[in-house]
Amino acid sequence: MGMFERKRSCHGNAEPLSSGGKKVALVGNPNVGKSVLFNALTGAYVAVSNYPGTSVEVSRGTTTIEGQTCEIIDTPGMYSILPITEEERVAREILLNERPDVVIHVLDARNLERMLAMTLQLVEAGLPVILVVNIMDEAERMGLSVDIPLLQEKLGIPVIGAATAKKRGLAEIRRAITSYNAGLHGVFGYSRRMEADISEIAGLMHGDYILSKKALALLLLQRDEEIAQLVLEVEGEHGADITERVKEKSFELRDSFHLNLSMERKGIVKGLLDGVVKAPGKRRVTFGERLSSWAIHPLTGVPLLLLVLYYGLYQFVGVFGAGTLVDFLEGTLFEQYFNPWVTDLVKGAVPWEIVQELIVGEYGVLTLGLRYAVGIILPIVATFFFFFSILEDSGYFPRLALLVDRIFKKIGLTGRAVIPMVLGFGCDTMATMVTRTLETVRERIIATVLLALAIPCSAQLGVIMALLSKTPGALAIWATCLLTIFLVIGLLAARIMPGETPMFYMELPPMRLPQFSNVMTKTYTRMQWYLLEILPIFILVSVLLWLGKVTHFFEKLVDWMDPVMAAVGLPREAAVAFIFGFFRRDYGAAGLYDLQEKGIMDPRQLVVAAVTLTLFVPCVAQFLIMKKERGLKTATLIAVFVSFMAFGSGYLLNRLILVTGIL
Repeated sequence: MGMFERKRSCHGNAEPLSSGGKKVALVGNPNVGKSVLFNALTGAYVAVSNYPGTSVEVSRGTTTIEGQTCEIIDTPGMYSILPITEEERVAREILLNERPDVVIHVLDARNLERMLAMTLQLVEAGLPVILVVNIMDEAERMGLSVDIPLLQEKLGIPVIGAATAKKRGLAEIRRAITSYNAGLHGVFGYSRRMEADISEIAGLMHGDYILSKKALALLLLQRDEEIAQLVLEVEGEHGADITERVKEKSFELRDSFHLNLSMERKGIVKGLLDGVVKAPGKRRVTFGERLSSWAIHPLTGVPLLLLVLYYGLYQFVGVFGAGTLVDFLEGTLFEQYFNPWVTDLVKGAVPWEIVQELIVGEYGVLTLGLRYAVGIILPIVATFFFFFSILEDSGYFPRLALLVDRIFKKIGLTGRAVIPMVLGFGCDTMATMVTRTLETVRERIIATVLLALAIPCSAQLGVIMALLSKTPGALAIWATCLLTIFLVIGLLAARIMPGETPMFYMELPPMRLPQFSNVMTKTYTRMQWYLLEILPIFILVSVLLWLGKVTHFFEKLVDWMDPVMAAVGLPREAAVAFIFGFFRRDYGAAGLYDLQEKGIMDPRQLVVAAVTLTLFVPCVAQFLIMKKERGLKTATLIAVFVSFMAFGSGYLLNRLILVTGIL
């Protein structure tokens, strides 16, 4: 094994774009800089995060390089062309179905030995590969040196050293794309026995495939069901014979094939890297590495997490965003200047009272819808996304995933689920979509339930913190209730739902100082997306509320909810906030803010309302994503369950506070 020969690529027949340009697919492990490279090549922006699992969807963009049009495709992270997760499946489908002219494999220079095995698979599959050894700057800081020309010679494909976040290597990558020709590449041999097994299976295939028959034979022997189905379809009547022979061969090899293949590839990689990578005898431990180890260890990681939550969420988002900024925008700008001015303007220009009511009335699209969206919600989500982007760019989230992995296993999840959970604090709708990166259906359902139930979105979180921060005891009760419900429902779900919790592994990016430009770009992009999503909904809800008011349906709805409000110890007016919450949770939270400003609720009622509204039904957008990801039946069951949990918990909490008198 470990023999390096040269062979002509089988991908020379790839179909070019109709425009005559090239189709370029970016592939690689999560968090190696694919999205950064995509942004640099296309000038577009996709979410770039210093943690794995960001790119769930495939991003596409076009660029012109030396007069040639190129379509760039950014794929989700993959560790191997044998897919395990949904992300890997999506990425491989690009390779199988879109026949890219160039496949750029991006890997991390600090982890060449581990990641180069996938390069072998791509080359072995006959794909037109360019290797980008990225994050060279971090590797050099660690004292590592990589001999790029020697690696290129051994692999027989173009190899480029780069630090794409700092624009290093971009010119070489562009030149490599336009000048790429399907030519010779390295051939990596396995042991005689393994080669004999591969040749036997490959020799049975006669159809035309995008991947080489050697790569297909290896995937069949690894029991890849999608490839087995593909071979059956292409081979027709011979397909059954191949399936039968693969079964016999798999039985002979038992379970040792995966291990043997992995060991042999590891040996080939070691041979390739011999003389290519040089590491210092004794490496200096950087502050980032020390901080990384502190963030992972429970004794230091938990206090560090509490500090992050206190200064980031409580002080910055809660006190500054939901307090200072909202007071200025909503209390001063809207209440003292904009609303009186626009009300006078509309009443002077529009003679019909019913239309005046629609625009500037109690539920007017300007005096309520716009005020809620811009005056209350926008400053909160802006401060949250700024704080979130700093953590994201620093590389803290993967450490948090490792820190909570043991606890998450108790509730049927792994540390990997911390990514959608943390994203849920930004927007539950987006987070529900990201649950597809979890490995099993069981995990995805548990995560979806917990997101719908106990994870407040950023705007909701900010408003509630502002409401309760004046009574620290109320804030503590709210947080304790949510944490308890999160853990109890998670524990029950893990015991009720059949299945095992999978193993957890995650790429650890370097801890680094966040780049200000990255943080601002991410914050701006998310704010823009959020505002574009919520503003039309807020306007629509204002119209529906106005319609409900003029038809008196709104009053009847409040009457119907009156007994429920009474049961959980809330005033009749609180029903308005829950009606708002049917449309969006943050709209409901903003309604609570108004009630608090009017002095209608005492601390007990505020904390009961906050807990009930946090647990309340998912907003319309989240429900639609739940339906898309989990199906209508599951989404409906979750919504009904969450509604009962919300009011049941509110009732019990109200009784508990009344009996104990703790507020």
